[in-house]
Amino acid sequence: MTHAFGVPGESYLAVLDGFHAHRERIRFVINRQEGGAAFMAEAVGKLTGRPGVCFVTRGPGATNASIGIHTAFQDSTPMVVFVGDVAADQRDREAFQELEYTSFFGPSTKGMAKRVERIDEPDRIPEYVARAFATAMNGRPGPVVLVLPEDMLTRATAARPLARVEPVEAWSDPGALRQLREMLLRSRQPLVIAGGGGWTPQAAQALQRFAENWQLPVGNAFRFQDCFDNHHPLYAGDVGIGINPKLAARVRESDLILAIGPRLGEMTTSGYTLLKAPRPSQKLVHIHASAEELNRVYQADLAINASMNAAARSLEVLTAPPELPWAAWTRAAHADYEANLQPQAMPGEVDMPAIVATLQRLLPPDAVLTNGAGNFASWLHRFFRYRGLAHGLKTQLAPTVGSMGYGVPAGIAAHLVSGRTAFTIAGDGDFLMNGQELATAAQFGARSIILLLNNGMYGTIRMHQEREYPGHAHGSELANPDFVGLARAYGYEGLRITRTAEFEPALVAALARPRGTLIEVMLDPEVITTRATLSAIRDAALKR
Repeated sequence: MTHAFGVPGESYLAVLDGFHAHRERIRFVINRQEGGAAFMAEAVGKLTGRPGVCFVTRGPGATNASIGIHTAFQDSTPMVVFVGDVAADQRDREAFQELEYTSFFGPSTKGMAKRVERIDEPDRIPEYVARAFATAMNGRPGPVVLVLPEDMLTRATAARPLARVEPVEAWSDPGALRQLREMLLRSRQPLVIAGGGGWTPQAAQALQRFAENWQLPVGNAFRFQDCFDNHHPLYAGDVGIGINPKLAARVRESDLILAIGPRLGEMTTSGYTLLKAPRPSQKLVHIHASAEELNRVYQADLAINASMNAAARSLEVLTAPPELPWAAWTRAAHADYEANLQPQAMPGEVDMPAIVATLQRLLPPDAVLTNGAGNFASWLHRFFRYRGLAHGLKTQLAPTVGSMGYGVPAGIAAHLVSGRTAFTIAGDGDFLMNGQELATAAQFGARSIILLLNNGMYGTIRMHQEREYPGHAHGSELANPDFVGLARAYGYEGLRITRTAEFEPALVAALARPRGTLIEVMLDPEVITTRATLSAIRDAALKR
């Protein structure tokens, strides 16, 4: 661990003193709100595969951090959160900011944390911390909460830290692999859906070799678009919000789905319609690192409990026959993806597909792209082509939980821990959820580039309103600040563009600038999705 994120609190002053003593080894990044701190820790967990670490104070600090903890849970991201708490002699009296953390955070399949524990004895700190890191990484990765009573932190101990914890590998059963091969040999229209937590470059490379051996079309689950190279001729597209209609039809028409890693949640299955729960019409092979996840929502024809490293390396050695009957199916899947990169005409002076093409051309290959939640993210989802993990680095940080405010702190954290170019796309509403973390970036020397799409509204909600209650938009309009002035006040460069041609020179300057940059794009409110305008959505609803 090289970085910890948090907002200081009087409940863990002793820990702050420890950070002071070890400031040459661990950088304590001071955030402006615990939600931003938790998002930064979650982003580090996604980026590195090791648990991101967050420290918050009791009560309000912990509840503010819950948004990042919930994100880590649904996104299967390793994370350890330390919560300062009231002293032992004040417990159970509703002391100042007291909260019962086990009830609040879970743990359960519907909770926010994999495990919640309280450390009452300082001699056992190494045990609890090692278990927290192991729990966060093993099986389905996720967040662990450790509660630190204020008085416990000031008691002396001779206990020493335990050795660094490494995740264990759950290997595929050889019999199950033989069965999977037999199912492939009987198939005529197979499709791989890859995603979920626990992927490494080695796993992604092994997946690519497996797909190449069997000439399988591969789609990436919602917001895991860097699991498989989007430039590869076997890539079929992203299986998520705003899915290519032809890919959606292909998922339904498939006779064998190989789900490698994803939970197959609501977003990846288009509301559990692409694969019907609990028994899909397609044959389903579900490979997941958590035994508890298998057969929980979908009854699979073959369920394999394996970590992504082990699963992908097992699959790549399965021998394929010299000829496969689905070659045309695979070629058509990639052709559909390529065709989906051709944009529809949209009104206004800003051509978003052209802006994404500029990003594709000018961002360095190892750039980390981050986003929060909102229709603005669909421009990256549809038009940006991630190389990602198969080329050695994770390049996409995005919340599958659909949490607004994630992108800005995630980009800052990515630059802090990796030094790589961090690019964030945000909406006006999304930015204002955690825009204050630009102060954290300026204080700690982080540099991110933020593309802020300003259409004066919560665009996703407005889209849904026009679809369900056409002409009755209410509660989704926004009166925004001067984003350019705000960015400059925080220590970023800020500029506003209104035409497509202005973007490339702004991006080139931002890439060369030693501090962060916010580029505000004034986007026509009609440009609400990558496929349809607000008016078209409203008109279609009125005709129903």
